[in-house]
Amino acid sequence: MTMFPRAIAVVAASLLLGATAFAQAPATEAPAAASKAASTAKKAHKTQKAQKANSAASLECTKEADAKGLRGKERKKFRAECKAKAAQPN
Repeated sequence: MTMFPRAIAVVAASLLLGATAFAQAPATEAPAAASKAASTAKKAHKTQKAQKANSAASLECTKEADAKGLRGKERKKFRAECKAKAAQPN
């Protein structure tokens, strides 16, 4: 075998065997990822509760906007004011 085919074989082998070293993730990332996922789940649960509480007012404002035939910017402005009024305690 001449020098050039040997060099190609060495490069090919190092690429094939060296790629596995980069495919492995460090072990220190797993605990941090688990705690981050737990905090994300808690935030999602809180936002779902808030959405359920506001959804009744939002639906009512949507029905009123439909009844008035509002579209576009006027509809958006009306709904924002309506939801703000609904959020205020009586």
